[in-house]
Amino acid sequence: MKLENIEDIQNFDNNNFVHPWEYMKDVGKNKRMFAEKAKGIYLYDEYGEKLIDGPGGMWCVQIGYGRPEMAHAISDQIIKMPYYSPWNMSSSPSAILAKKIAELAPGDLNHVFFTTCGSTAVDSAIRFVHFYNNVLGRKKKKKIISREKSYHGSTYLSATMCGKNRDKDWMDTATELVHFLPDVNPSRRPEKISVDEFLENKISDLENAILKLGAENVGAFIAEPVLASGGVIVPPNGYHKRCLEVCHKYDVLYISDEVVTAFGRLGHWFASKEVFGIEPDIITCAKGLTSGYVPMGACIISDKIFSEISGNSAKEATFSNGYTYSGHPVSSAAALKNIEIIENEGLLEHVREISPYFQQRINDLNKLPLVGDTRGEGLVGCVEGRIVEPENAGALELDIEMGSRIDKHCQALGLIVRPLWNMCVFSPPLIITPEQIDEMFNILEQGILRTAEELVQEGLWKG
Repeated sequence: MKLENIEDIQNFDNNNFVHPWEYMKDVGKNKRMFAEKAKGIYLYDEYGEKLIDGPGGMWCVQIGYGRPEMAHAISDQIIKMPYYSPWNMSSSPSAILAKKIAELAPGDLNHVFFTTCGSTAVDSAIRFVHFYNNVLGRKKKKKIISREKSYHGSTYLSATMCGKNRDKDWMDTATELVHFLPDVNPSRRPEKISVDEFLENKISDLENAILKLGAENVGAFIAEPVLASGGVIVPPNGYHKRCLEVCHKYDVLYISDEVVTAFGRLGHWFASKEVFGIEPDIITCAKGLTSGYVPMGACIISDKIFSEISGNSAKEATFSNGYTYSGHPVSSAAALKNIEIIENEGLLEHVREISPYFQQRINDLNKLPLVGDTRGEGLVGCVEGRIVEPENAGALELDIEMGSRIDKHCQALGLIVRPLWNMCVFSPPLIITPEQIDEMFNILEQGILRTAEELVQEGLWKG
């Protein structure tokens, strides 16, 4: 059924709601889809049309939409106690959740600092690195090494760590704090370079950067296990393990940004250890922690580094960082219920079982026109379109044109793809079935074919 007064509501949206990543030229003229209802892996728009949520919200809707048990856990906690001050009190949901996360995290990562989202989790991790080195008397050891194509958040400090240049065209960042390593995408390596050679080059990039900056000046290396918003880039096998070895060689902390990959996306609670074989010094997480039902993030710190600046080693120091909603009891209750559902329904095992088929269906799309590359890991994947080579004049405009057209056609057919320029990214709810995977990628295939035909007819592409 059509939403009443939809035109008025669209006007409210255009005139009053400033959206993330707002393209200012289109302010007041957008005709966005309104998501008004959701169930399982599906969203329903303002007209009642049913669409598969291919991106899973923003990489976060692990257990799917419309779970009554989540609603009950949230409402029960609201009635019992909706809020407390984390400065001078605690509550049982937040304490129990901290203990649970410590149990699920790899190695000795047992100290959980709660935040409001992934951006504030990364922000807190960077602030902790600076705090840590200040307490140890190493006040120059502050630079952070990040990577091209990375995404770590949109607070000022976390945005500084992002390696997506297009996001920085009009925004300031603390550029003096960060050094970026070149692209780690194996599919973009020179033709004559093997994957093994490429890996060695990427490890050298990190070590050379530390030596150039001076190990005494480098506080941490931050890396997503899979670069999600940068285009689902999966580094070569062994990359993260080798990077960790380099970091520890030069006394540089390793921050694993698992905002996307944690809580089942790759079939494990955390991907760092189980998928990539590392135990980092700090892990950041959010998104799947509550399956998007309420906001929450966390920064998880290892015993080793925490012990160096606490207790008798504290030097009267205070970690002056925190949020009004740190360890929020309602969010904590939601996270605990979310973890319980994932455990009870065997969703980690389910992801590991269906991921090969998910990746197969993505890779099958390589045969289509417009498709330049496909890649992924677990239940996250990317289809990258390519009309011309990226260095060609007008490539950006054609990328945007192609991505928006694929999105338009897919939405008409019942699929949300969330185009990133020329890329369609997928991270559907973990409850997705093989039949629904087929439904999703069959629609995408039709959307790509329709877009190719359109571009040829309009003379924008020769095919």
